[in-house]
Amino acid sequence: MAQRLVSVWQPFFLGGKNVEAVVAAAVELEELGYSRIWFSAGFGADVPARFREILDGTERIGVASGIVSIWHSTPAEVATFTQDAERAHPGRFLLGLGASHAVLVDGDDAAYRKPYSKMVAYLDALDAAGLAPERRILAALGPRMLELSRDRSAGAHPYFVPAEHTAEARAALGPDRLLATEVAVVLDADPVTARATARQYTTGYLGLPNYTNNLRRFGWADDDFAAGGSDRLVDTIIPWGTPEQVAAGVEKHYRAGADEVAIQVLNGGDSAAFPGDAFRALAAVLI
Repeated sequence: MAQRLVSVWQPFFLGGKNVEAVVAAAVELEELGYSRIWFSAGFGADVPARFREILDGTERIGVASGIVSIWHSTPAEVATFTQDAERAHPGRFLLGLGASHAVLVDGDDAAYRKPYSKMVAYLDALDAAGLAPERRILAALGPRMLELSRDRSAGAHPYFVPAEHTAEARAALGPDRLLATEVAVVLDADPVTARATARQYTTGYLGLPNYTNNLRRFGWADDDFAAGGSDRLVDTIIPWGTPEQVAAGVEKHYRAGADEVAIQVLNGGDSAAFPGDAFRALAAVLI
């Protein structure tokens, strides 16, 4: 796809308690030229109303769930929500679906059986509900889920991946599916403090087998996953530095085949704070 979309992935949009502040931040991102706002739907049974609140409060910017867990929300619920959003704001809401992680599914690994089969059945139910494949995208890491993304949705939304994965994903998806890769970044040119901020984020993800197993396919090993990640892994997954240095790290994903990069600015885990200064600085060099 001949696109180069710069988007935002930020937990603030679900975590912020003040709806007016959340919508004001979304309006600013729209004015800066960002293409889409991504954030998690959490792990409740319903798709949060926050997605519609942002759509209703803005004019052009896209909004996407990154992700709705297929273990927590029913196909009927997400189909109804997505179809209602499409009627109200045509082409602006993208339903991101994912298989989540065993530890987050009732806290019981035994409940997390055959996530691929679960996703196939979920997509079948969405088809039966009349939800168009182009209104959904799948969080995909491994080859099978990438192929399913190609065949049953608008494309793939990989999370916590190196640029090598972006290249693999593009090859699996082919040229005509959307590849929207999440990339977390730190705007800090000091290597000690930048990596410390990054490790507040990487530590949790490196405890999830879905991510570490995926990274092993690209040559990373147990030593790289210890203590929040080796310097080499942190530097590869999390671009940090000046806005220009961060932009160079993001550029690697575009060169590898991403149509869209959803930038997550790490600000020490404070999901209630919107890192507006960082997004303004990045817009100046990326948009």
